[in-house]
Amino acid sequence: MPASYQPQGIVHHIGVVYPRRTNQLRLFIPKGHQLAAGTLVTLHLDNRTGVDELDAELRVYRASYKGRVVETDDNWVMVDPVEYVLIHGVRAVEEYREPGYAFPADTRPARDMPLSPLCHLGTVEEKDHHNKVGVLTTLAQRLPHTTVLAFLSSLQGDVFLISMPGTFKSQVLKREPRCFFTIDERAKFTFEQSIEWNYTIMEMRAHLAPTHRRCKSRFAPRSS
Repeated sequence: MPASYQPQGIVHHIGVVYPRRTNQLRLFIPKGHQLAAGTLVTLHLDNRTGVDELDAELRVYRASYKGRVVETDDNWVMVDPVEYVLIHGVRAVEEYREPGYAFPADTRPARDMPLSPLCHLGTVEEKDHHNKVGVLTTLAQRLPHTTVLAFLSSLQGDVFLISMPGTFKSQVLKREPRCFFTIDERAKFTFEQSIEWNYTIMEMRAHLAPTHRRCKSRFAPRSS
């Protein structure tokens, strides 16, 4: 899932990724794109081969990959790595950073996130798989930032996430509460079915949610 800043704002694409031994990525974006050589992109990658359910420990390989477009050919894009962290479960197994690269300092003023106007948890969307995860995109400086998170959703369209105050994503949200959340419906599919284009991308604004026992109890199985 490549995300990049374009003149019209942030743009997300769903595509197929072909990793190279050099850690370059060759992307196929079936619905087209406006990426050009030199564009910086952030991709969320995960490998669910043979995995039809995800538990709280997320025992699959996944990566947040920041790269630079070096070549385009119609719907095909070649990307060089700038920075990435490959994770399995809760452990980083490989990291890379381009020599001289440093993530830009964020000079935007930090503000406390506003409290949610919700007074109670709405009706939980039961069709969401109990271990469903999604990808949160926050609007960091120069490049979007992506994070895999478990979530709880309601029939009213609200999405509940849990994040510690000191995390990078939380610091970005204090500077820009607008964000995006991509729900990966493949979590309930076996590998043979996972190639289906079954995603939902939502534009959202982050709020601090009042503590609800019901909300915490629904999250508890994910974090046990």
